Formats: sequence, C-alpha cells, structure tokens
Amino acid sequence: MMVSINNSVGATYIFLVIFLALALIFARRRRERDFFPLEATQELKGLAILGIIFSHIGYFLVTDHRFLFPLSIMAGVGVNLFLFLSGYGLTASSLKKKFKPWQFYRRRLLKLFTPLWLVLIILFLLDYLSLHLIYGAGYVVSSFLGFFPAADLYKDINSPLWYFTLILFYYLIFPLVFSLKNHRLSALAVALASYLILWLNPAWLSRVMPLYSIHLLAFPLGMLIASLYYEPSNFLNSIIVRVRSWFKDFKKIGYWLSVIILLALVGYTAYYSNIGGGFMEELTSLITMSALIILFLIKKINFGFFYIFGVYSYEIYLLHWPILYRHEIFYRFAPAWLATALYLLLFLLLGLGLKKFRRLF
Repeated sequence: MMVSINNSVGATYIFLVIFLALALIFARRRRERDFFPLEATQELKGLAILGIIFSHIGYFLVTDHRFLFPLSIMAGVGVNLFLFLSGYGLTASSLKKKFKPWQFYRRRLLKLFTPLWLVLIILFLLDYLSLHLIYGAGYVVSSFLGFFPAADLYKDINSPLWYFTLILFYYLIFPLVFSLKNHRLSALAVALASYLILWLNPAWLSRVMPLYSIHLLAFPLGMLIASLYYEPSNFLNSIIVRVRSWFKDFKKIGYWLSVIILLALVGYTAYYSNIGGGFMEELTSLITMSALIILFLIKKINFGFFYIFGVYSYEIYLLHWPILYRHEIFYRFAPAWLATALYLLLFLLLGLGLKKFRRLF
C-alpha cells in the first residue's frame, strides 16, 4: 500500500546523516591496486541496489516524493550498473577460463534461478496466506520460467523482476556468441541482438519494452570494456598507465580535482536525467554510470557499507519491493527515517538467509 509520512524533508535529512555516518564508519584505506578489484565491483553493486531501493521508496511507496531525495534519483543508473558489471564479469571470467555452452548454462543459470525460485515460493505463499491473492496457473508457470512480460508495481507478484527476463536473455545468448578470438565482436553481437529485439518489438514484450529500450547498451558495454582491458598490449592499458602517471605527477591536486569533476558530473547527469527522452535517457544514465565507475576505481578508500550490500544485492533485488509495498510493516509504526533504516537491515538479513539457504542446493 502507499504510505503517507510526516515531515518528509526533515526525515530525509535525518536519514542522510545516518547514511553518511555508516558509509564513513565502515570506510577503510584501500590497499589493492588492481584495475577493477572485487571490492570495487561489490561496492558498485551495493550502490546500485541502494539506489534502486531508495527510488522505489521515494517515488512509488510514499506519497511525498521529496522523501529520500536526492538518493531516490538513481534507479535507472543502478540497473545499468548491474547490467554493466554482469557483462564485464562474464567476459572477464570467460577470457580467463575456457568453457562450453552447456557448462556455462549449468553453472550460471542455476545461480540465477535458484534464488528466484525460493523468493517466488515465499511471495506466492505470502500473498495467498496474508492477502488471499490467487494468481493464474499460466502466470505462476511463466514466473518460475523467468518470463515477466509486465512490470506493474502494484499488481504483479514482483514488478522489478522485468530485469530478470532481460538478464536471462543475455545469459542465454552470451555463450552462443562469445568468441575468444573475436571477443570484441562478441560485444557487438550482443548489442545487435538486443536492438534486433527492440526493432521487432514483439507483442508479448510490449509492456516492458519501454524499460528494455533504455537499458540495452550497459551489458555489451561491460563486455567491451573487459575485452579491451584483458587483451594484451591494448590501448586501454596504455590509457590506465598514463592516467596513473598523471596522478603521480600532480599528486593530491590531480586526484582531488578528478574526484570533484566526477562528483559534479554524477550529480548533474543524475538530476538532469532526460527521463522519457528515449536514447538520450539511456545515454545520460550511461554517463552517470561511467562517472561512478571511474570514481570507484580511483578512490583511495573502500566503503564496507556499500560492499556488504553488494554481496547480497541480487537477493535483495529479488525480494525488496513486495515486502515494501504489499507486506509493509515499519512505516505505519515508526518515523520514516527509522523505518527506512530498519528495512535496510531487514533486507540485509533476508539476503544473507537467502544466500545461505541457496548454498544448500
């Protein structure tokens, strides 16, 4: 249900103080010097899921959209971050270790589907037992197959799962088009396949196609960046060497100037995001995403707060919205800032439990 809150601006300020304090408390000096270390990947995933949660709360759960602003304007960027990191991770691991398609499907699809099935079982049971909602057999079957052709925030079992169908599409075609000899062309092939679906515009995807259309480049872009970095003697390595040399020459001045510029770019493009502008919306979101990635790659500290959310980001994504909307428990009893903090803690605990339970299979 929609939630009305009192003093949304004041509650946002209180939550911002808590949020920033937690980010700083769990911050530690960075030690690794890899181009794209695991810590940065998990931190970016954590940032992505937090942006998505805050957006869903600020714009779709509460009636006053001032609540959680400006934390609530990063949902699209969060989705692109997930897609980019998936494309990058799959390509990087595939370049390091050869695989056959059936090996890829057995390993990757099981990791993708097992948490989904567990969450769907819980959600269908909860909806039936607490709300007396019954879904048609076809809807239930298609959900367990990972096909979500609609994204109605208030009627579907879990509307953010439109993303699952998109990432499943990428997982299905990735081993078929990926080539160790021409992996850059593999990224192009995935991009072309994505836009082919957009051009065909099948009727059974018409309700989610507007969402797909603004998130088609992030996954192949991640593939491309991974292929450029892991290819020996490529220009991306040369750029990295030059940038590091530039930082060394200018020391703190160059570093902090870069941080300020990147933060300004993130703030500007996140606020002026061209929502509803089609390709311009996608391009703006990709600029914001790219600036965030560069910022996290050059930063000198690790943010443990983002890291822990990144570890459980997939599980949290699968379950957060139905709990917020149909099974809301905190906002009706606690101040909005406290309710939001409690939900973040709850999502972490549920994500932890879901990941541990999945490992039993």
